[in-house]
Amino acid sequence: MKNYSDILFPYAYNILGSSEDAKDTVQDILIKYLSIDKNHIENEIGFLIKSVINQSINLKKRQKKISADSIWLPEPISTEKADDNINKEEILSYSMLTLLEKLSAKERAVFILKESFDYSHKEIAETIGFTIENSRKLLSRAKNKLNTTRVLKNKAHQQDTSQLKYYVEAMKTGDVATLKKLLSEDILLAADGGESVKVVRAVTMGITDVSKLLLYVFKAFLTGLEVRMSSVNHQPAILYYKNQALYNCQVFEFEKNRIKSIYSVVDPQKLKALFG
Repeated sequence: MKNYSDILFPYAYNILGSSEDAKDTVQDILIKYLSIDKNHIENEIGFLIKSVINQSINLKKRQKKISADSIWLPEPISTEKADDNINKEEILSYSMLTLLEKLSAKERAVFILKESFDYSHKEIAETIGFTIENSRKLLSRAKNKLNTTRVLKNKAHQQDTSQLKYYVEAMKTGDVATLKKLLSEDILLAADGGESVKVVRAVTMGITDVSKLLLYVFKAFLTGLEVRMSSVNHQPAILYYKNQALYNCQVFEFEKNRIKSIYSVVDPQKLKALFG
Protein backbone atom coordinates (compact mmCIF):
# COMPACT_ATOMS: atom_id res chain seq x y z
CA MET A 1 0.00 0.00 0.00
CA LYS A 2 1.17 3.52 -0.79
CA ASN A 3 2.29 5.82 2.00
CA TYR A 4 -0.80 7.97 2.50
CA SER A 5 0.12 9.41 5.92
CA ASP A 6 1.09 12.86 4.62
CA ILE A 7 -2.07 13.14 2.52
CA LEU A 8 -4.36 12.11 5.38
CA PHE A 9 -2.71 14.19 8.11
CA PRO A 10 -4.16 17.65 7.21
CA TYR A 11 -7.73 16.31 7.31
CA ALA A 12 -7.26 14.92 10.80
CA TYR A 13 -5.24 17.88 12.11
CA ASN A 14 -7.68 20.54 10.87
CA ILE A 15 -10.58 18.76 12.58
CA LEU A 16 -8.74 17.86 15.80
CA GLY A 17 -6.34 20.80 16.19
CA SER A 18 -3.75 18.42 17.60
CA SER A 19 -0.75 17.10 15.70
CA GLU A 20 -0.29 14.12 18.02
CA ASP A 21 -3.96 13.12 17.90
CA ALA A 22 -3.96 13.53 14.12
CA LYS A 23 -0.92 11.27 13.72
CA ASP A 24 -2.47 8.66 16.03
CA THR A 25 -5.76 8.79 14.10
CA VAL A 26 -4.07 8.38 10.72
CA GLN A 27 -1.91 5.52 11.98
CA ASP A 28 -4.92 3.77 13.51
CA ILE A 29 -6.88 4.00 10.24
CA LEU A 30 -3.95 2.74 8.16
CA ILE A 31 -3.37 -0.22 10.50
CA LYS A 32 -7.08 -1.16 10.39
CA TYR A 33 -7.06 -0.85 6.61
CA LEU A 34 -4.36 -3.49 6.31
CA SER A 35 -6.59 -6.11 7.93
CA ILE A 36 -9.90 -5.57 6.08
CA ASP A 37 -11.26 -7.07 2.85
CA LYS A 38 -10.50 -4.53 0.11
CA ASN A 39 -12.39 -6.17 -2.77
CA HIS A 40 -15.32 -3.75 -2.40
CA ILE A 41 -13.08 -0.65 -2.27
CA GLU A 42 -12.79 1.06 -5.67
CA ASN A 43 -11.10 4.28 -4.50
CA GLU A 44 -8.43 3.50 -1.90
CA ILE A 45 -7.45 7.08 -0.97
CA GLY A 46 -11.09 8.18 -0.96
CA PHE A 47 -11.95 5.39 1.46
CA LEU A 48 -9.02 6.31 3.74
CA ILE A 49 -9.87 10.03 3.73
CA LYS A 50 -13.47 9.24 4.62
CA SER A 51 -12.34 6.93 7.44
CA VAL A 52 -9.91 9.51 8.86
CA ILE A 53 -12.50 12.31 8.73
CA ASN A 54 -15.16 10.28 10.54
CA GLN A 55 -12.78 8.97 13.19
CA SER A 56 -11.53 12.53 13.75
CA ILE A 57 -15.10 13.78 14.15
CA ASN A 58 -15.84 11.11 16.77
CA LEU A 59 -12.65 11.88 18.69
CA LYS A 60 -13.35 15.63 18.59
CA LYS A 61 -16.83 15.02 20.00
CA ARG A 62 -15.34 13.17 22.98
CA GLN A 63 -12.72 15.88 23.54
CA LYS A 64 -15.35 18.63 23.53
CA LYS A 65 -17.12 16.95 26.43
CA ILE A 66 -13.90 16.85 28.40
CA SER A 67 -12.65 20.38 27.70
CA ALA A 68 -15.91 22.35 27.47
CA ASP A 69 -15.17 24.48 30.54
CA SER A 70 -11.46 25.12 29.94
CA ILE A 71 -9.32 27.24 27.63
CA TRP A 72 -7.87 25.15 24.84
CA LEU A 73 -5.53 26.30 22.08
CA PRO A 74 -4.59 24.16 19.07
CA GLU A 75 -1.25 22.39 18.90
CA PRO A 76 1.00 24.59 16.70
CA ILE A 77 2.70 23.25 13.58
CA SER A 78 5.73 24.67 11.82
CA THR A 79 4.94 25.86 8.29
CA GLU A 80 8.54 26.62 7.37
CA LYS A 81 10.42 23.35 8.01
CA ALA A 82 11.97 22.17 4.75
CA ASP A 83 12.09 18.51 5.77
CA ASP A 84 8.35 18.22 6.32
CA ASN A 85 6.55 16.22 3.60
CA ILE A 86 3.07 17.40 4.62
CA ASN A 87 1.32 19.76 2.19
CA LYS A 88 1.49 22.87 4.36
CA GLU A 89 -0.98 24.78 2.22
CA GLU A 90 -3.67 22.40 3.51
CA ILE A 91 -2.88 23.27 7.12
CA LEU A 92 -5.21 25.97 8.44
CA SER A 93 -3.99 29.23 9.93
CA TYR A 94 -3.68 29.28 13.71
CA SER A 95 -6.30 32.02 14.11
CA MET A 96 -8.82 30.02 12.10
CA LEU A 97 -8.13 26.81 14.04
CA THR A 98 -8.77 28.74 17.24
CA LEU A 99 -12.03 30.15 15.89
CA LEU A 100 -13.16 26.69 14.81
CA GLU A 101 -13.26 25.64 18.47
CA LYS A 102 -16.62 27.45 18.59
CA LEU A 103 -18.11 24.80 16.33
CA SER A 104 -19.39 21.31 16.95
CA ALA A 105 -17.30 18.50 15.49
CA LYS A 106 -19.63 18.01 12.49
CA GLU A 107 -19.97 21.74 11.83
CA ARG A 108 -16.21 22.01 11.89
CA ALA A 109 -15.74 19.09 9.50
CA VAL A 110 -18.30 20.44 7.02
CA PHE A 111 -16.79 23.92 7.14
CA ILE A 112 -13.26 22.61 6.59
CA LEU A 113 -14.20 20.25 3.77
CA LYS A 114 -16.17 22.96 1.93
CA GLU A 115 -13.98 26.01 2.50
CA SER A 116 -10.51 24.47 2.67
CA PHE A 117 -10.68 21.29 0.57
CA ASP A 118 -13.32 22.53 -1.93
CA TYR A 119 -15.68 19.59 -1.43
CA SER A 120 -19.18 19.88 -2.89
CA HIS A 121 -22.14 19.39 -0.55
CA LYS A 122 -22.77 16.08 -2.30
CA GLU A 123 -19.20 14.93 -1.56
CA ILE A 124 -19.48 16.10 2.07
CA ALA A 125 -22.77 14.25 2.53
CA GLU A 126 -21.31 11.04 1.10
CA THR A 127 -18.17 11.37 3.25
CA ILE A 128 -19.81 12.04 6.61
CA GLY A 129 -23.00 10.07 6.02
CA PHE A 130 -25.94 12.48 5.97
CA THR A 131 -28.03 14.38 3.42
CA ILE A 132 -26.97 17.26 1.18
CA GLU A 133 -29.50 19.44 3.00
CA ASN A 134 -27.86 18.60 6.33
CA SER A 135 -24.50 19.61 4.88
CA ARG A 136 -25.90 22.97 3.75
CA LYS A 137 -27.51 23.60 7.15
CA LEU A 138 -24.34 22.71 9.06
CA LEU A 139 -22.24 25.01 6.87
CA SER A 140 -24.69 27.89 7.34
CA ARG A 141 -24.74 27.31 11.10
CA ALA A 142 -20.93 27.20 11.20
CA LYS A 143 -20.58 30.48 9.31
CA ASN A 144 -23.10 32.17 11.61
CA LYS A 145 -21.19 31.01 14.68
CA LEU A 146 -17.85 32.14 13.29
CA ASN A 147 -19.20 35.47 12.06
CA THR A 148 -15.86 36.31 10.45
CA THR A 149 -14.46 37.35 7.08
CA ARG A 150 -11.01 35.98 7.89
CA VAL A 151 -9.50 33.64 5.34
CA LEU A 152 -8.69 30.04 6.17
CA LYS A 153 -5.00 30.40 5.42
CA ASN A 154 -2.84 33.42 6.12
CA LYS A 155 -0.50 33.55 3.13
CA ALA A 156 0.65 37.11 3.88
CA HIS A 157 2.43 36.23 7.10
CA GLN A 158 5.86 37.18 5.71
CA GLN A 159 5.07 40.90 5.67
CA ASP A 160 4.09 40.80 9.34
CA THR A 161 7.14 38.98 10.68
CA SER A 162 9.33 42.10 10.60
CA GLN A 163 6.99 43.77 13.09
CA LEU A 164 7.94 41.25 15.74
CA LYS A 165 11.42 42.71 16.25
CA TYR A 166 9.83 45.94 17.50
CA TYR A 167 7.57 43.91 19.78
CA VAL A 168 10.50 41.98 21.27
CA GLU A 169 12.52 45.17 21.77
CA ALA A 170 9.61 46.85 23.57
CA MET A 171 9.25 43.82 25.82
CA LYS A 172 12.96 43.71 26.64
CA THR A 173 13.11 47.42 27.52
CA GLY A 174 9.72 47.52 29.24
CA ASP A 175 8.62 50.30 26.87
CA VAL A 176 4.85 50.50 27.49
CA ALA A 177 4.28 53.37 25.06
CA THR A 178 5.94 51.58 22.12
CA LEU A 179 4.22 48.30 22.97
CA LYS A 180 0.79 49.97 22.93
CA LYS A 181 1.50 51.43 19.49
CA LEU A 182 1.94 47.88 18.20
CA LEU A 183 -1.31 46.55 19.69
CA SER A 184 -4.92 46.90 18.55
CA GLU A 185 -7.28 48.54 21.02
CA ASP A 186 -9.34 45.35 21.28
CA ILE A 187 -6.39 42.94 21.34
CA LEU A 188 -6.94 39.40 22.61
CA LEU A 189 -4.32 37.47 24.58
CA ALA A 190 -5.05 33.78 25.15
CA ALA A 191 -2.76 31.39 27.03
CA ASP A 192 -2.84 27.60 27.33
CA GLY A 193 -0.64 25.80 29.83
CA GLY A 194 -2.38 22.44 29.64
CA GLU A 195 -2.55 20.32 32.77
CA SER A 196 1.03 20.90 33.94
CA VAL A 197 1.60 24.67 33.62
CA LYS A 198 -0.53 27.25 35.42
CA VAL A 199 -0.87 30.43 33.36
CA VAL A 200 -1.27 33.85 34.98
CA ARG A 201 -4.53 34.44 33.11
CA ALA A 202 -6.15 32.34 30.38
CA VAL A 203 -7.86 35.15 28.46
CA THR A 204 -7.19 38.89 28.59
CA MET A 205 -8.69 41.57 26.34
CA GLY A 206 -8.04 45.27 25.72
CA ILE A 207 -4.84 47.18 25.10
CA THR A 208 -4.27 48.34 28.70
CA ASP A 209 -4.74 45.00 30.44
CA VAL A 210 -2.94 43.02 27.73
CA SER A 211 0.12 45.31 27.64
CA LYS A 212 0.46 45.14 31.44
CA LEU A 213 0.16 41.36 31.46
CA LEU A 214 2.59 40.92 28.56
CA LEU A 215 5.27 42.97 30.29
CA TYR A 216 4.73 41.20 33.60
CA VAL A 217 4.96 37.73 32.03
CA PHE A 218 8.06 38.69 30.05
CA LYS A 219 9.83 40.06 33.12
CA ALA A 220 8.80 37.14 35.35
CA PHE A 221 9.24 34.19 32.98
CA LEU A 222 10.86 35.09 29.64
CA THR A 223 13.73 37.46 30.45
CA GLY A 224 17.07 36.00 29.37
CA LEU A 225 15.59 33.22 27.24
CA GLU A 226 16.69 32.63 23.65
CA VAL A 227 14.30 34.28 21.18
CA ARG A 228 13.66 32.98 17.65
CA MET A 229 11.29 34.30 14.98
CA SER A 230 9.37 31.70 13.05
CA SER A 231 6.25 30.84 11.05
CA VAL A 232 3.62 28.69 12.75
CA ASN A 233 0.42 27.68 10.95
CA HIS A 234 1.12 30.35 8.30
CA GLN A 235 1.38 33.09 10.92
CA PRO A 236 4.33 34.94 12.47
CA ALA A 237 5.48 33.49 15.77
CA ILE A 238 8.05 34.00 18.50
CA LEU A 239 9.64 30.94 20.08
CA TYR A 240 11.26 31.23 23.50
CA TYR A 241 13.86 28.60 24.37
CA LYS A 242 14.99 27.75 27.88
CA ASN A 243 18.09 25.55 28.19
CA GLN A 244 17.74 24.71 24.47
CA ALA A 245 14.19 23.39 24.97
CA LEU A 246 11.14 25.18 23.59
CA TYR A 247 9.46 26.92 26.53
CA ASN A 248 6.83 29.18 24.96
CA CYS A 249 5.33 29.63 21.50
CA GLN A 250 3.52 32.89 20.82
CA VAL A 251 1.51 33.07 17.58
CA PHE A 252 0.51 36.51 16.30
CA GLU A 253 -2.40 37.73 14.21
CA PHE A 254 -2.09 41.15 12.60
CA GLU A 255 -4.79 43.51 11.36
CA LYS A 256 -3.92 46.85 9.71
CA ASN A 257 -0.28 46.48 10.84
CA ARG A 258 -1.26 46.09 14.49
CA ILE A 259 -1.31 42.98 16.63
CA LYS A 260 -4.92 41.84 16.93
CA SER A 261 -4.40 38.55 18.77
CA ILE A 262 -1.62 36.71 20.59
CA TYR A 263 -1.95 32.99 21.27
CA SER A 264 0.55 31.85 23.88
CA VAL A 265 1.17 28.10 24.15
CA VAL A 266 3.18 26.94 27.17
CA ASP A 267 1.73 23.43 27.43
CA PRO A 268 4.82 21.16 27.15
CA GLN A 269 2.76 18.44 25.47
CA LYS A 270 1.76 20.79 22.66
CA LEU A 271 5.26 22.16 22.26
CA LYS A 272 7.21 18.91 22.14
CA ALA A 273 6.55 18.25 18.45
CA LEU A 274 7.29 21.84 17.36
CA PHE A 275 10.91 22.36 16.27
CA GLY A 276 12.21 20.04 18.97
